[in-house]
Amino acid sequence: MLAPALYQRIVADVGDALIFIDAAGVIRVWNAAATALFGFTEAEALGQNVHLIIPMHLRDGHDRGFARAMQTGRCSHPGEVRTTRGLHKDGRRLYVAMGFSVVKDERGQVLGSAAMARDVTAQYLAQRAAQSAP
Repeated sequence: MLAPALYQRIVADVGDALIFIDAAGVIRVWNAAATALFGFTEAEALGQNVHLIIPMHLRDGHDRGFARAMQTGRCSHPGEVRTTRGLHKDGRRLYVAMGFSVVKDERGQVLGSAAMARDVTAQYLAQRAAQSAP
């Protein structure tokens, strides 16, 4: 079994944004890569609703999918990394590649959701431009 300090180092040092939100949608884990991606410091993000980084027009859809995952104990697209929109602290809208998982305790009770994310804005926009070029 790994020591808790090692788990903390892994979360802190992993290259992708790592975010954990509890079953109520409150951010409980936020690493340095999440700060680099979304612009909010750990102190600014912890304890806030995940809506902090979700554009307004996507919040209802996110909330429905999140509620379903918390009820069923599984994501609708397990193992998939999907490109979605994110919101930076400065107001910029980002394209982010995100993978989600439902986190459960040793008894199988749902604790919340973990997400790994990375910025794919430049690649996404370049691909769209190439597709629309004559």
